[in-house]
Amino acid sequence: MIKKALLIHPEISRTKYNFAGVIDNEPLELEYISAMLKNSGITCEIWDGQVEKISVVKKLREFRPDLLYVCGRTRQENFMKEYCRAAKSICGSITIIGGIHAQHCFKRFYVPEVDYIFTTFDIFKILDIINGVPSDNISGLCFKRDGVWTSNDAEPFDISRLPVPDRTYFYSHSDRYRYLELLPCAHVRTAYSCPFRCSFCYRNRLNCGKYTVRPIRDVVMEIRDIKCDNIYIIDDDFLVDKRRVGEFIRLVRKFGIKKKYVCYGRADFIAKNENLMKELKKIGFYYILTGLEAFDEKYLRSYRKKTTLNCNEAAVKILNGTGINIMGMFIADLDFSPSDFTKMYSWIRRNKLKHTAVSILTPELDSPMFKEYSNRIISRDPAEWDYLHVVAKPKKMSVKEYYFHYHILMIRLFIKGWREGIYDFLDYESYIKSFLKNMFRFGG
Repeated sequence: MIKKALLIHPEISRTKYNFAGVIDNEPLELEYISAMLKNSGITCEIWDGQVEKISVVKKLREFRPDLLYVCGRTRQENFMKEYCRAAKSICGSITIIGGIHAQHCFKRFYVPEVDYIFTTFDIFKILDIINGVPSDNISGLCFKRDGVWTSNDAEPFDISRLPVPDRTYFYSHSDRYRYLELLPCAHVRTAYSCPFRCSFCYRNRLNCGKYTVRPIRDVVMEIRDIKCDNIYIIDDDFLVDKRRVGEFIRLVRKFGIKKKYVCYGRADFIAKNENLMKELKKIGFYYILTGLEAFDEKYLRSYRKKTTLNCNEAAVKILNGTGINIMGMFIADLDFSPSDFTKMYSWIRRNKLKHTAVSILTPELDSPMFKEYSNRIISRDPAEWDYLHVVAKPKKMSVKEYYFHYHILMIRLFIKGWREGIYDFLDYESYIKSFLKNMFRFGG
């Protein structure tokens, strides 16, 4: 009988080569599950590797859960398996793997220490296991029958069924959850999956490829009741439906909600809706994260982004004009030449883009892009799928040369940010020293 459950959000890494302490995410998925389990009379606790000071082993020995649920991303796969092994060894817990990595890479968790794997967002399937529903009857479940793994097809999940998240853990660690200078920063989800089909992104395949949204009034009521002045809307794209965004603005005003917001939004939506951006600014939108991706049309076409450079430039200009901070997200392609890194920096400066994030192109495991790059893959360690490591061979440079030029770009962007006075809370010197060190550390 399941009386106690431990829900785990894994550590990001055990090295300093990450941006922990800059963007630390509230474990929202676990808070939904916590609310559901507590409503069913199960004692439930969360352990978040980003913030906890005690080890997971100590937590297991103290709490001794009957059930362990772990979710995470590709880079956390090794930790997820490690926690399950520890739970089996210490207290014989039933172990469940869930989250976005497991949805499409579930076979990577076909290991002895794991009992169940979910390939669905439907958290209520956890209750099915607890209540003894036969595994064959639980959609989106991988399980062992006579020691052999089998999987049931998943079904799309209607996000409106989610309970109000239990934010007890967030409130007790609110000094640790942030988005850049916004501290604390709470997470809100209004949709699952993504209606677009960019080639480098696997999120449009989540939830069986079904884009599903919550009623916007429910979203606003949730935001109103959160005891936090900063809200990160973590949809893969919040700026999808002009009418829905307009209704969000209307309801925020109607209920007199005064908060700051972060969200994702495409450049083409921003470029077509300048007046709407002005209204978002008035109700508190502070950052809009925008996948600009590239500095030329060739790469935009190859990513099937369905935007143009003119569109990107217009989006930057509009948000700069409204006073909303645009966080321009770019991809350092594996086909880059050394001059391409310089061209990217020049485009950023020319368009007066203050806030930037540059990821190394990373073919996600079990994706069409991974198959495309299969003969170039040089790493099999999932911990390196963090968008900061080169996992496939660059086309025009050695791996060492590629890292060198990538880190030069990062140093230039950090120095630019330092001079422009953004992110006052950052220890710029330590990050720049880290980039200098890593220029020569990676690659053969």
